[in-house]
Amino acid sequence: MRIFLAIVLTLLAINSFAQTIKSIKYNGMVQISESVALRMLKFEVGDNVSDEKIDESIKAYHKQGYFEDIWVDVDKDGVLTFHFKEKPLISKIELKGWKENDAEIIDSVIQIKTGALYDEKKIEAAKKRIIEAINQEAKIDSVVEISKELLDNGSYKVTFLVNEGEEIIIEELLYSGVIGVDSDDFDSMIANKEREFMGWFWGRNDGKMKVADLAYDPLRIRDFYMQHGYLDAEIKEPFVRVNFDNYKADMSYQIKEGEVYSISAITIEQDKEVIDNAKIKELLNLKVGDVFNIETFRNDSQKIKTLIADLSYAFVQVVPDLKKDKDKREVEVVFKVSPGDKVKIRNVVISGNSRTLDRIIRRELYLGPGDMYSLTDLSDSRNALGRLGFFDGNTIEEKRVDNSTMDLVVKVKEAPTGNIQLGGGYGSYGGLLVSVAVDDRNVWGSGIDVGVKAERSSLSSNYSFSISNQRLNDSDFSGNFSIYTSSFEYQDYTIMSDGLSAGLGYRFTRYISGHLGYNYSKNKYDIEEDANLTYINDYMFQDYTKSSVVASVKYDDTDDFYLPRKGVMLSQSVENAGIGGEAKFMKTRTTFGAYKGLEEYVGFDLISRYKAKISYVKDMGFLPIAEKFYLGGIGSVRGYESYSLSPTTKKDATASDGIRRYGGEYSATNSFELSFPLVPKAKMRLVTYLDWGYIGTSEKSNNTYLVENLSRGGFGAGLEWFSPVGPIQLMFSKPLGSKDGDKTSVFEFTMGQRF
Repeated sequence: MRIFLAIVLTLLAINSFAQTIKSIKYNGMVQISESVALRMLKFEVGDNVSDEKIDESIKAYHKQGYFEDIWVDVDKDGVLTFHFKEKPLISKIELKGWKENDAEIIDSVIQIKTGALYDEKKIEAAKKRIIEAINQEAKIDSVVEISKELLDNGSYKVTFLVNEGEEIIIEELLYSGVIGVDSDDFDSMIANKEREFMGWFWGRNDGKMKVADLAYDPLRIRDFYMQHGYLDAEIKEPFVRVNFDNYKADMSYQIKEGEVYSISAITIEQDKEVIDNAKIKELLNLKVGDVFNIETFRNDSQKIKTLIADLSYAFVQVVPDLKKDKDKREVEVVFKVSPGDKVKIRNVVISGNSRTLDRIIRRELYLGPGDMYSLTDLSDSRNALGRLGFFDGNTIEEKRVDNSTMDLVVKVKEAPTGNIQLGGGYGSYGGLLVSVAVDDRNVWGSGIDVGVKAERSSLSSNYSFSISNQRLNDSDFSGNFSIYTSSFEYQDYTIMSDGLSAGLGYRFTRYISGHLGYNYSKNKYDIEEDANLTYINDYMFQDYTKSSVVASVKYDDTDDFYLPRKGVMLSQSVENAGIGGEAKFMKTRTTFGAYKGLEEYVGFDLISRYKAKISYVKDMGFLPIAEKFYLGGIGSVRGYESYSLSPTTKKDATASDGIRRYGGEYSATNSFELSFPLVPKAKMRLVTYLDWGYIGTSEKSNNTYLVENLSRGGFGAGLEWFSPVGPIQLMFSKPLGSKDGDKTSVFEFTMGQRF
């Protein structure tokens, strides 16, 4: 009887809170459409609805995250109305006290965009990310507060108020258990280092603790040991003791080195033999009997992968293994190779080229539809696209279709190739030099280079038109043509030239190309009336014509046209003048450039460059002074005016007056540069450099005049900026070894030249 009574009372209670719904309305809802909202309900119009079902609906709407408050009312006519108070929008985000107004930090760390709904959980998550980011800068005890301001339009302005903590400086770093190696060598591996004397100076360790790297430094030390054969080395997490009165710290590592292992055997295990194991072993740098080196081990694994992948096994896997014999302190190195199936390229898709024609990109690719896959061809294709100089970057994605087929997706980002180029400088002798050029290296996206140049200074002028095509009719042949008129004023004379040149080139291999060209020019001297030129033979100032043939060969395997990070460039040219013209000489030029990105060694995008140029000219009957060599300026020896460095003549060894430039018959320049990232997002870099050059002539005296060869250098720093209108260089230089009479220059700039 009691059970029956309870059931009856429950049914009566449920029925008392249920009502038939005749209509459903929404008030204040914007973020969700009415049709979607109706589908989320567990009931429909005409149903008998209880309070429990209404509560479930309110919870379902609230889970969408758009609403600050939701309530419901039902009138006597059965009209159910949902009322919504939506969360306000965030219309402005500010960062105060740390990285103020840094849009990149707001995107990457705060991760909340204007226009988003205000959400307390997301705000708190952003606050934690800010503190974590500051901790990466070796600062602890940082505090972040949130300020929100309700604006007139109903949105919020959110301000993150940051009080940066203090930096932790590592005063002492100790290692316990280090016997077989030099602990000083760890400095090149780890991020957290002991503060050195004058640690604030560039190149010295400032001792700032990098909290994020504390967990990785032991792994880096262990990797160093494994590079020297210590396969059992154990490095524990560092013990850190911080003095919070002055935020200085002591660190110590407990190290157990173990024994050095030598290689007892090298074994290749292939799931299916696709190449003879002996050929694989020929590539390896690891040798039986040598001390094991983990770095060489990794490099050898990559070599095996490349070798197999070049046989079209795109999905090859190389799993290295080490079998240690602790008693003998030996290790067997095992490379387990799973080649998979041979892979064919099904399709090549080009994207991102809003200007450059597809065929211009495809002709630089060494893989096409129907080709068998090759890892080397893929890598060379990336580099070939970079050497064009048409793109800001490129990637080639491998899209797997099945075990034996893949698509290649080539993604490029167009770079400015058509621009107005500016160049110039200022020197104590030549004053202001201004150079203006209109050039497009990729006119209409065709790969054709067309340029018009106008250069004018107080001493020189140069006007020219040029056109070239690196791939005539998409072939391996190239062609060029140019016409020019120029003048250059020296101390006692001016030379004026009108000429033209044309040539044909051919690409022999991916990296080697040759060129054969013809040059013709008419050259005229304008000598000042009071000039005393008896120090040079008069015939050298005769007006002359030059007709010459130039043959050149070039090797270039760099990965980018403007800013290479790997590879070398080497070129050799020979010019023979005297084929129908009055000038008769033989001139050779050798140029070399080596580029190396150092990010893997230093942890940031540091680039080292070495450039050298050697030139020589031999008189074969008539060598005009204008055809000799002169140094100075960007691309030569910075710190001196362009073309101002030359062998000079004077009456005797003690004379200081009457010095004249004589022109060099041979010259050599060297340049070493380090390029640092300055503002990566703006593609702005800082470069430091040291130049040194030598120029001379075989003629040591002329009647009563002495001819002096010279050697000069320069150093300085500059700005490299790949701006929206092209590459810009601003160079500030200081001459080395300068003497009285030298024409020095403290500032030069160019636009449009490669770095």
